[in-house]
Amino acid sequence: MFCINFFQMDVISPTSKNTQTTLEVLEKSTDSVSVLASPTSVGGGGDGSSFPQKKIDRQINEDVRKLMIALFGCLEPELVSFIQSFERIDSFYSLYVLVRLTQHVMSAQDTHSFLSMTFASALVQVKRNFDRFMQQQLQSIKDAKVPKRSKCGILPYVENFEYFAQTSEGIFRKSDRRTDMEKWYFQLVNAIFESISVHAQEHPKTPSQVVRMENYHHMYSLLAQLKVPGLEAMKKEAKMRYNEALKVYVIQYFGRPLEKLNLFFEGVQQKVAQGVKETEISYQMAFSKQELRKVISQYPAREVKKGLENLYKKVEKHLCEEENLLQVVWHAMQEEFIAQYNFLEERIQKCYAGAMITLEFNIQDILNFFSDIARSH
Repeated sequence: MFCINFFQMDVISPTSKNTQTTLEVLEKSTDSVSVLASPTSVGGGGDGSSFPQKKIDRQINEDVRKLMIALFGCLEPELVSFIQSFERIDSFYSLYVLVRLTQHVMSAQDTHSFLSMTFASALVQVKRNFDRFMQQQLQSIKDAKVPKRSKCGILPYVENFEYFAQTSEGIFRKSDRRTDMEKWYFQLVNAIFESISVHAQEHPKTPSQVVRMENYHHMYSLLAQLKVPGLEAMKKEAKMRYNEALKVYVIQYFGRPLEKLNLFFEGVQQKVAQGVKETEISYQMAFSKQELRKVISQYPAREVKKGLENLYKKVEKHLCEEENLLQVVWHAMQEEFIAQYNFLEERIQKCYAGAMITLEFNIQDILNFFSDIARSH
């Protein structure tokens, strides 16, 4: 209304024979209302002497919009240039603008007004900028190189994604554009998972399973913290990959600390498979009670603990401090040792029952070994 009054714009009058300025229309508003209220004018029929009010309003809006375009045609390119200047300073600005400009466009009462259409047009450009920024994030993951430090630790793009996701969630958490962000989340996390598997093979010093274990654990923790519904499946996959890497690492590096005992009972199993009864296995010369005692004597408690201490130092060299998984891995190795111990004890009781043969340490000793070693480092 300000523009109409200020520029004395001509509008279509209730009569079809002439035009009047808006001020004149306002002065005769009473007459106009009575005309519009008549049976012939409401339907737009009769003698054709009047126009429906909505048609008049549309014409006024169109005239105002054309005038504003003529006067302020530079507004849109200037607005886009202004936005881009901030994006060059802070690339995350495209995220903020996308959310804020969308809110403004969606809440506009008159979507055909000059300002609404200007903002809507600028929003198209902002969305392109947002997609370009996200594509750059995706490409940076694919182009990343493995760090050359002695311990691989958390890969750079995994660290970057943590900051990126936390910042993005602060912007998009309650936004109507959240679906746009979640689509990119899915692509980014997929790319991270693939890159972790590739880069795990490339570090010269850190075992590949450690790279996988630490980085998948980091991703699982982050996704659990973010609580993004669309990434729930990715969170479960991260946990699965982390557990797989942990299991393989424990098996590979813990091995069988009682190796000779394991080999002894593998031989026993072969004889049993050939038909020798478990209760008669001790009559086989190679698997006699005396031979078993000789093998067991090679694993006194003191030597077993010493071997575990060396193993702890090796694990400590592999793992990074940031992810703090040392005690998790150590506990998994403890569980593996107990499982091996129980298997050997079970074999002894089945094949050498009543012979009073046992290992020189028990489960409580094993627990003490692991606990003492962890506390001393």
